[in-house]
Amino acid sequence: MRLEDYIATVPDWPLKGVQFQDITPLLQDGEAYNYAIEQMAKLAIEMKADVVVGPESRGFMFACPVASKIGKGFVPVRKKGKLPRETVSYTYELEYGTDTLFMHKDSIKKGQRVVICDDIVAIGGTLNATAKMIEELGGVVAGMICLIGLTSLPGVKKLEKYNLKCLILNDVKDD
Repeated sequence: MRLEDYIATVPDWPLKGVQFQDITPLLQDGEAYNYAIEQMAKLAIEMKADVVVGPESRGFMFACPVASKIGKGFVPVRKKGKLPRETVSYTYELEYGTDTLFMHKDSIKKGQRVVICDDIVAIGGTLNATAKMIEELGGVVAGMICLIGLTSLPGVKKLEKYNLKCLILNDVKDD
């Protein structure tokens, strides 16, 4: 199955010059979505995941079903004010701004093999921030799995050290 056929490029969204990769068509097609989850689950098994982490919010759409499929737990990474217990945080740069992510301090155990699942890697800020929090908590980033890797932006190259695997490599360039 060609997952690329289920991704819509939306020019100039959310800002002029950005070529937004809309995953909605993939999510709306049960067969394509299931296929993507199956492929991600196979990678998570190869990476010997003890737990699967997903950044808010589109990462949840992939990390939760992958964790369920391989019989492992899911850990959410959220924005400020969304987690009720003690957290760790990391501030990072987005393609068009900055943000801070949070994770419960007790969500990762020392030495646990963690696989991070997300929808897309562009400049790599979200995934890198997530990895830094996992490492701060004593976890081992066993790998990262994304639906789409934008090869025209620095994230794919920057995150190679974390065993990044993308189901789709796309060279869409922002104007």
